[in-house]
Parts: sequence; C-alpha cells; structure tokens
Amino acid sequence: MKFPEEVLTRTKKGEIEVRSLIDRGRYVRYNYLNPETGEPMEGGKLKLVFISESGATEEYYIIPTKSKRDLLIPAAEKGARKVWDGARAVDL
Repeated sequence: MKFPEEVLTRTKKGEIEVRSLIDRGRYVRYNYLNPETGEPMEGGKLKLVFISESGATEEYYIIPTKSKRDLLIPAAEKGARKVWDGARAVDL
C-alpha cells in the first residue's frame, strides 16, 4: 500500500513503519489522597482513564517503581465516578 510520507517512521533497526490511528479522545489522570490529611497516599499510585470520542474507556494504574520507571497495569473499568478537583467533586 502507499501511505503519505508524513505518517511514515523509521525504527531503530531501520525498518519503515506507518503510524496508524487507533482512537482519539481525552484522558483523565488522578491520584489517591489520604482523606484525613489530604496528602497523596504512600506509594504514589495514579489512575489513568482514556475516554474515546465514542465514549469507550480504558483504565490503567501507573505505579512508580524503585528504578524510577513507572509500571502501567490494566485496571478493571469502574464506570462513572467522581473525582476531587481540589474544590469539589467532578465527573471524569
């Protein structure tokens, strides 16, 4: 197949690849706070929720490691929920 030059990229091995769109949308990233102190919980775990234009979601935990490389783990989709934005509860 023929692809526009703008979507082609070269791997470290020198092979040509096509950047192909899977989905487009928005994301929400949040952490977990201690309800008594308002400080982040020990461990620094984050949640990343991808929300596609169609409304489908994918959820992942981002877990810091000692090697300073974050671990991305798929999480069960929890459905609609609210998060604290610093002043009030807001929808994802």
